[in-house]
Amino acid sequence: MNSENPHTLSKTLLDILACPACKGEIQYIEEQQKLVCLGECKRRYPIRNGIPVMLIDEAELPSE
Repeated sequence: MNSENPHTLSKTLLDILACPACKGEIQYIEEQQKLVCLGECKRRYPIRNGIPVMLIDEAELPSE
């Protein structure tokens, strides 16, 4: 986490994270506290108390 904002993820962490479902690149949406898959599946993973919850069962599926 970033020391300036307790709910900001570090660039180093974001660089190593990948979507567990499709292995796609992840984008951090700070305002929504979500990680969004830019790959095939487009799942959205929540961030709770500054911790990314990268569980497929916890992810929101994209709206059709």
